[in-house]
Amino acid sequence: MSTIVTVQDAVTAFADFMEPTDSELDAIEQEMPVILADVDLLDAQIITLDRTPTELDARRIRRARRRALAARVALINRKSASMPGGAA
Repeated sequence: MSTIVTVQDAVTAFADFMEPTDSELDAIEQEMPVILADVDLLDAQIITLDRTPTELDARRIRRARRRALAARVALINRKSASMPGGAA
């Protein structure tokens, strides 16, 4: 026998206190270039799942990997530059 979820449980699952805070939204905003670059990389990889990758596909994946890596490096550099007491 399976349990039935009440309407109250469904309503409180999405209560106001479950919303992200302003600091969490700021962190997401800072990481958005990395997220978008990762999505582009996944798109390039998904295209090649059902076929043999061509040279164009391989270049697309390499470019997407480089963009994803560059976005990660830029994010790390921004975070380290904003931290006090960085390396001289």
